[in-house]
Amino acid sequence: MLEKEVINFEKTAIVGIVTQSQSEEKLHEYLDELEFLTFTAGGEVIKRFSQKMERPNPKTFVGTGKIDEINLFVKENGISTVIFDDELTPSQQKNISRIIDAKILDRTNLILDIFAQRAETSYARTQVELAQCIYLLPRLSGLWTHLERQKGGIGMRGPGETEIETDRRIVRDRISLLKDKIKTIDKQMSIQRSNRGAMVRVALVGYTNVGKSTLMNAVGKSEVFVENKLFATLDTTVRKVVIKNLPFLLSDTVGFIRKLPTQLVDSFKSTLDEVREADLLLHVVDISHPDFEDHIDSVNQILQDIKAHEKPVIMVFNKIDAYKHLTIEEDDLITEKTRKHWTLDEWKQTWMSNVGHDKTLFISATQKQNFEEFREMVYEAVRQIHITRFPYNKFLYPDYKDAIEKEEE
Repeated sequence: MLEKEVINFEKTAIVGIVTQSQSEEKLHEYLDELEFLTFTAGGEVIKRFSQKMERPNPKTFVGTGKIDEINLFVKENGISTVIFDDELTPSQQKNISRIIDAKILDRTNLILDIFAQRAETSYARTQVELAQCIYLLPRLSGLWTHLERQKGGIGMRGPGETEIETDRRIVRDRISLLKDKIKTIDKQMSIQRSNRGAMVRVALVGYTNVGKSTLMNAVGKSEVFVENKLFATLDTTVRKVVIKNLPFLLSDTVGFIRKLPTQLVDSFKSTLDEVREADLLLHVVDISHPDFEDHIDSVNQILQDIKAHEKPVIMVFNKIDAYKHLTIEEDDLITEKTRKHWTLDEWKQTWMSNVGHDKTLFISATQKQNFEEFREMVYEAVRQIHITRFPYNKFLYPDYKDAIEKEEE
């Protein structure tokens, strides 16, 4: 018999706070996501800690009593890593490390670590290393005295793994070198994009783990890596797709996430250029996720940040096969009906109907539900762009001869 692969997950605790701007319900949503991020990075969340505060403690993020409680739990349960849901300042990270004998990470560090795991190509690794160095620079003071970088595991990948003596000057030099390297690759990629000619470009965008790569595989008949973890895809994949003799380019881009580190947005500029230069965006949404509306807002905000928010968009609500809603018994006169009770048909009558019937679609990429309708909608949208670009294409413009004659007159 073949032995099953044994995965040793790091025992982890996660920490978040309830503030005036972040309700308890919202915190639970963020901690759910942080737990999934931790699992993706190779950790197992043993305990969640939360505290109500007006604002984060400038010294230790949470109160002194809560820090002592976390420290006691870490000691008694052999916790190796404590992850905070918000980005810690260098001084907060340093102060907490003096109290708690464990690796102290924040959400940004965790996301950067996952990116370091997922980076396959030289370009992606360079982008991630740049983001890590920018994050690391203000945190060098006292960092190495607490963390033994050779231990490995979550938060320990990437630059500095063997260079314990790294100082600010070396990191700044490395940042400068990486930026020059990325500029060179950016120029090469820009030339590659220009060499694609005037073909219509369609980009898949959306929150991480919504099924973009699965959809890419189904439409483009390609083999893009798919896994039920966050940030399964980092490197942009571009495929030529043909629907009804109409060719266009379809690209699968890196997934977005709430509280996306600004270092990543900056270093992944060229990857995001695929979105900026696209003619049409397919905004894929996991409608089975309870926070899908927040996910939409997060994606729209990032699109606005990279100045790609005015492009034509088709909203693709994916995973309808996994959508579940709460039910209310007919004789139940007490329970108030909320969004959690809405069926898919009821959702379609909400703000989604205002987006425009020709711009929204409900599918299942894995089950191929409503897939022909999806292909038809994409075809029509691409066709309209193609006609504008090539007005006398005989395959797409049946009356092109009449148009030419009119123009000649």
